Amino acid sequence: MSRAPRADAARRSWGEDDSATPILHVDMDAFFASVELLEHPELAGRPVIVGGRDGRGVVSAASYEARAFGVASAMPMNEALRRCPQAVVLPVRHDLYSAVSRRVMSILGEVTPMLERVSVDEAFLDVSGARRRMGSPVVIGRWIRREVHDRVGVPASVGVAATKFVAKLASAHAKPDGLLLIPADATQDFLNVLPVGALWGVGDKSAQALARWGITDVRQLAATEVRRLERILGTAAARQLHDLSHGIDPRPVAPQREEKSVGTETTFFDNITDRDHARRVLLDQAHQCAARLRAGGMRGRVVVLKARGADFTTVTRSRTIAAPTDLARDLFAVVEALFDALPTPGGGFRLLGVRVEGLSRGDDGVQLLLDDDPRRGAPERAADAVRRRWGSGALAPATLLSRPDPTARPDGTDRPRG
Repeated sequence: MSRAPRADAARRSWGEDDSATPILHVDMDAFFASVELLEHPELAGRPVIVGGRDGRGVVSAASYEARAFGVASAMPMNEALRRCPQAVVLPVRHDLYSAVSRRVMSILGEVTPMLERVSVDEAFLDVSGARRRMGSPVVIGRWIRREVHDRVGVPASVGVAATKFVAKLASAHAKPDGLLLIPADATQDFLNVLPVGALWGVGDKSAQALARWGITDVRQLAATEVRRLERILGTAAARQLHDLSHGIDPRPVAPQREEKSVGTETTFFDNITDRDHARRVLLDQAHQCAARLRAGGMRGRVVVLKARGADFTTVTRSRTIAAPTDLARDLFAVVEALFDALPTPGGGFRLLGVRVEGLSRGDDGVQLLLDDDPRRGAPERAADAVRRRWGSGALAPATLLSRPDPTARPDGTDRPRG
């Protein structure tokens, strides 16, 4: 889910004409937390955080009740518990979320093959070819929300618009558990009421730079000449933001047919400038990737680091290793080396991600290096067994351990003070 700024003025009806709005963005509401509530219905209405327990690691997801206290994904867990000490903390269960995600994506696949899965909990659809069979885009969006709720039991929000960018903004403003249509001829009016921070690529630094020129909302940005924006933000950022401020987004929905990589990435609402914090995020992502590889019986030999700066310039660095691996220690060794060679962009990191490509089956008979020890993966595989029985919070890398608040209990409740 996007945590970019929103506007109450955008949460209204913008019209009923969906004749030129074939793009749907489906976004599951607080997905990990919603799935956990299927298993723990007694926690409904309480703040729930999914992530490392006992102050360990980072937040993977938070319910809306926890977000009301300022808890956000990728936040250090000890900070999240300081903000919301009454939260119930549950361990991450990627296998469960992936299984539920497959059920959701299967429902979306019943609508159209023009389905672009963006992540485990969101996807774009181009329903142009489904209109005759299923009805208008809004009718299809309502069908999706109903079927996902009835068959899977989790809420979904849907944005309907003429482009992917506007559809994603619409789904964000439809949350929680809603649908918002932005008719094609209302696109500019909808964008005009949004703060500049709602646009992709506008972080704190960019928003502050624009504010110094008196540009605080999309209406003002759209009315600003590109040359002036170039002086404020640079050429690439200025042209992209100018297009977005007018709803221009030519990208088509691009279905993916074959899983060729395993990866995870996090977009930060507050950019990260602390490199040690960034390393902890990357270490956690390396462990997530490795666990998914092992769960799927896969190995990979190309490790990719993705980083996006405050000006939304995106850099990817990759390295091919000698032999395929499914171990976090191997992945992070490469990620850390790539990260160490990457300077911190001005304004910090807006996004960080780890991806593994060049996948092969773990039983394909890959030859070991002469000096490789087949027992070196035993600790991580043993940790997998422990987490399957006791939850993902039972074990964590030492680097992801942070000193918990001595006044906080493992379940987030305060200890009595003497």
